[in-house]
Amino acid sequence: MLGTNRFVGFLLVTDAARSKRFYGDVLGLPLVHEDDFAVVLDAGGTQLRLAIVPHVPEPTGTNAGWLVDDIHATVRSLADAGVEFERFSGMDQDSDGVWHPMPDALGVAWFTDPDGNRLSLTESPLR
Repeated sequence: MLGTNRFVGFLLVTDAARSKRFYGDVLGLPLVHEDDFAVVLDAGGTQLRLAIVPHVPEPTGTNAGWLVDDIHATVRSLADAGVEFERFSGMDQDSDGVWHPMPDALGVAWFTDPDGNRLSLTESPLR
């Protein structure tokens, strides 16, 4: 029923200016719109709406993610920009923090935004 409609992603944030700097300057997402309720960005052709709220709950999983062509190059580029990648006990992550769970993905890495939203990068043959 919704397969022909455009999808919009939502993340909760507490500080619009801080989130604009992170998502715009660090991650490189262009600003589409901003008002008192949200910052809207273009995430590869999909709108990402950063809804401004008083409190962001701690994530229990991944909130949003990107499919990338070269996970190691992307991780290193973001790390050079100050992004810290998460490490999880019990997961065999390489020196870049990339987990290789074959066959579904060639690699997955996680990081958080300033509000603690867990974000991921995935290099996958299923692109």
